[in-house]
Amino acid sequence: MLLAACSGGVLQPIAPTPSPSPSQAPTQASTATQFIPTPEPTPETLPLAVWIDPRLPEEILHALGDLPSLVQVTSKEEAVLSLTIEAEKPIISWVYALAAPFATVTDDVSLESLLAFWQNNGDFPARVLVMPPAIFDSLKARYGSPLGDVHPLAENDLLTFCQAHENAWAIVPFETLEPRWKVISLDENSPIHKDFVVENYPLTVQIGWDEGIRSVTEAEYKVANDAIASVPATNRQSELLTTVILTGVTAMTRATAKEMELYGVLSPAVSVGALMREADIAHVSNEVPFASNCPAPQWQQEVDLVFCSDDKYIDLMREVGTDVVELTGDHFSDYGPEAMYHTLEMYAAEGWSYYGGGIDLNEAKQPLKITHNGNKIAFLGCNAKAPGYATASETNPGALHCDLDEMVETIQSLKDEGYQVIFTFQHEEIYRWNPTEEMIADFHRVADAGATIVSGSQAHQPHMLEFYGDSLIHYGLGNLFFDQLGWFEDSNKAFLDRHIFYDGKYLGVELITVQFFNWSTPTLMTPEARAAVLEKLFLESGLTQ
Repeated sequence: MLLAACSGGVLQPIAPTPSPSPSQAPTQASTATQFIPTPEPTPETLPLAVWIDPRLPEEILHALGDLPSLVQVTSKEEAVLSLTIEAEKPIISWVYALAAPFATVTDDVSLESLLAFWQNNGDFPARVLVMPPAIFDSLKARYGSPLGDVHPLAENDLLTFCQAHENAWAIVPFETLEPRWKVISLDENSPIHKDFVVENYPLTVQIGWDEGIRSVTEAEYKVANDAIASVPATNRQSELLTTVILTGVTAMTRATAKEMELYGVLSPAVSVGALMREADIAHVSNEVPFASNCPAPQWQQEVDLVFCSDDKYIDLMREVGTDVVELTGDHFSDYGPEAMYHTLEMYAAEGWSYYGGGIDLNEAKQPLKITHNGNKIAFLGCNAKAPGYATASETNPGALHCDLDEMVETIQSLKDEGYQVIFTFQHEEIYRWNPTEEMIADFHRVADAGATIVSGSQAHQPHMLEFYGDSLIHYGLGNLFFDQLGWFEDSNKAFLDRHIFYDGKYLGVELITVQFFNWSTPTLMTPEARAAVLEKLFLESGLTQ
C-alpha cells in the first residue's frame, strides 16, 4: 500500500495466471529428482600400489609378469606394499648354491671360513666371490658390508666371470645351476643332495611383503598374494629332484667272485652301497650272465675269457639298490641263450628294468623311459665293438650292436618327446685316459643328436671328461665290481657319476671317486687320493678352473 501511494495512490489489480491447456499439462518428469552423491574413494577401495624390488631373482621377476590386479609404482616410498628381500612377512624362500668352475678340487667349505672371508678377508679357497644382488644384499644385512673381494653381479654373468678369473667362485640360484658349475657343500650340506637340510642353511633369501605408506588389511594381503600366485614358494622343491648314479663295469666272476665267496657276497658293497641306494635311479652295467651251471670261481682263467655268475651273486646287485641294468657288455652271451633268458627272468623277478640288450633285437633296440618326480629320463645304449660280441637278433637274445644311424633317430625322437637322454656305450677297451679317435667320433655323434649325457661303460680305468655343446661326455668310468687291481697304473681307480635333474632340467654331475685295495671292493677315496685323481682328470681333459 505504501508503494501504491508513492506511485499515485491507485492500486492496480494483479492479472490471474492462465490455466494450462491439456497439451501443456505437467508431466511426471517435472517431479524433483533426488541426487545421491558418489562416496569418496578410501585407500582400501583403491587398487593396491606395489613396488617390486628389482633385486629379486630373475626367475621371480619373469614369473610375476604384468600384475594387472595391482598398480606398480616406481619407488618403495610410494608403495602400500613392497615385494622385497628380508621382508617383514616372508612368503618365498629362495635357495642358492656355492659354486665354482667345474675343474675345482675343493668339495666342501665351512660356514666359518665363508664368513671369515666376508667379514675379515680371511683365508678361503676362492679369492673372489660374486653373486646376484638379492643374496648379496641379504648377506650384507645379516653379516655387514664385506671386507673380502665380494661383489654383486647379474645372474647371467656369473659363470662367464668365474671362468675368466682365477679362483673366482659364485653364489648361484639353485635352479640356474648347469653342468659347468661344481657345487661346493657348506659344512657337508648341499642343495644338490637328497638329504639337504634347508633349516639354518645361510645361502637362502627370504622374500615377502613389507608395508609402506599405510597399514594393510588381511583382505588386501590376500589380493596381493593372489596376484603373485604364479611364483613358487621356493626354487628347490624336493619332489622335483631326481638323482641318477651311472657306474662302469660290473663282472661278478673270476677273482672278484672268489673274494665274494671268501668274504661274503655283499662285501664289495661295504663302501659304496649306501650312496648307491640313496640314488633315485641306480645304474649297473652287468656284463656277465647268471648261469645255473656256473662253475666255482677261480682266481684266474688262463685259457679263455668265458664268464658267468652264480645266482646268489644277485644279492650284491640288490645291496647297492640296482634300478636299471645295462646289457651292452661283451660277455652277456658267454653261456649261451639259456643263461641270457635265465638272467633276464631274474631281473624281471626283481622288478629291474634293462636296456641295450634283451630277449631279441626288437626289445634290445627299445629305449628305457622313466619319469621320476616329473623328470623324463630315457636310457639308450649299444655295443660298438665287432658284431660277434652283440648277439641280439630277430630270434636270439643278447646285447645290441650299434647302428648309429638308427640310434641318432631314436635320440631325436626321444628329445621331441621331452626326454633327457642318457646314452651309454660299450666301446673299445684302452688303458689310458685319452679315448681313441673312433670313440670320440661315436660319442660326439650321439651328443650331436641330442643326448644329454654320453657315458662309457666299457672302461677298466677312468677316461677323460668333456663338455661338448650342450652334452656332458665321460668316455669311461672304470670298474665298479671287477678284478683288475694292479693291471695298469690307474686300473685301481674309478668314478661313480651322480647326475642331478631338477624340474625337467639337467643341473650337472657330482664325481664320486673310488679306489681298489683288493680284487672286488671299490672303496671311497681319502681326501688326498681324491684330490690327486681329480687333478689328473682335469689335466687329461684339458679343463681348467
